[in-house]
Amino acid sequence: MNQWEHYVALLQRYGWETTEVVPADDCPDSVFVEDTMVVYQNAALISRPGAASRRPEIVDAERTIERCGYSIDRIQEPGTLEGGDVLKVGDLIYVGRSARTNAEGVAQMRRIFEPLGARIVEAPVSKVLHLKSAATALPNGSVIGYLPALDDASIFADFIPVPESSGAHVVLLGENRLLMAASAPKSAELFAGMGYEPILVDISEYEKLEGCVTCLSVRLRAT
Repeated sequence: MNQWEHYVALLQRYGWETTEVVPADDCPDSVFVEDTMVVYQNAALISRPGAASRRPEIVDAERTIERCGYSIDRIQEPGTLEGGDVLKVGDLIYVGRSARTNAEGVAQMRRIFEPLGARIVEAPVSKVLHLKSAATALPNGSVIGYLPALDDASIFADFIPVPESSGAHVVLLGENRLLMAASAPKSAELFAGMGYEPILVDISEYEKLEGCVTCLSVRLRAT
């Protein structure tokens, strides 16, 4: 609980308004709320988790995002898709084909988001749970990733390897600030040398479950 409160406090300190989904005590993985949806422009695509035990999580998540004014679409059976497999870099969206996201889930996302201007690129994922377990992106659009965890880094046009697995995950806070795990000091040093300001947070309890800083929230930006 202390780590969660510190994470939320950092978001608020740097100007983010936070809205929490109703707690689901019978869904122990529900803290990883990013998996419940993908938001692009004013559209929210509600996921259908690959793990059946996680599907009850989407109910209150959908109610919450709908109250925020987003239009709602849903991944339908037999498609599966989890938000942790989706890496957005502007209008380019990388989608991991993983144990949790299948071909039909990717096809449904394509049908919903491409008419809005998105370009969907599939990425193979076999070494980690989700694509964003291995890679995220910097404010300038460069993808950062941990090479041993990636199936194929060549799909990323502008790629920067990081020295630690937890250094592959950043949340963009604005003004070149990067929220990232305290367990990646070498990666933080790398980003600082590039002109970014790393904001470190201890999420060691979540890392035990292969969670990272991106998993714990869905970031919505005003358009």
